[in-house]
Amino acid sequence: MTEPAAIIQGLTAAGATVATAESLTGGRLAARLTETPGASAAFVGGIVSYATEVKTDVLGVPTGLVAEHGVVSEACARAMAERVRDLLGTTYGLSTTGVAGPDTQEGHPVGTVYVGIAGPSGTEVRRLALDGDRSVIQIATVSDALSALGGMMEAEARSSAGRAPEHPGLG
Repeated sequence: MTEPAAIIQGLTAAGATVATAESLTGGRLAARLTETPGASAAFVGGIVSYATEVKTDVLGVPTGLVAEHGVVSEACARAMAERVRDLLGTTYGLSTTGVAGPDTQEGHPVGTVYVGIAGPSGTEVRRLALDGDRSVIQIATVSDALSALGGMMEAEARSSAGRAPEHPGLG
């Protein structure tokens, strides 16, 4: 599931919500999610944390984590996804951080990207190595982030479908 309409429909049907924390995508992920009519039923909001200070001061990514791992890292993507989920009280938190170019950052080549997805069953981070100019890298990152969210939603649905009722006598 990668199409925003299907994701919004799935979130709404499940009574679930999502928030975004974006760096290199600069709000494109939130824009893709909200292009679907009815998105307000599932999309709560987003934080464009382009500057490191926004990651630490607004999102609450620990400064020690940034000092140790940098902002272009699995650890930062994980923290961003978890923090936006907590801050906005959503079912899922989705984050993007990386290097869109044209210059390297923290020694990472252009196209190094991390996508974080935090949900009820935990947090996953995907590392991407993308080719292209800024726009191509941003668009590909948004697509992968939507795919990550859709994948986690599908896994949650499968897991819930196979669970025994919480109160066996009631189910």
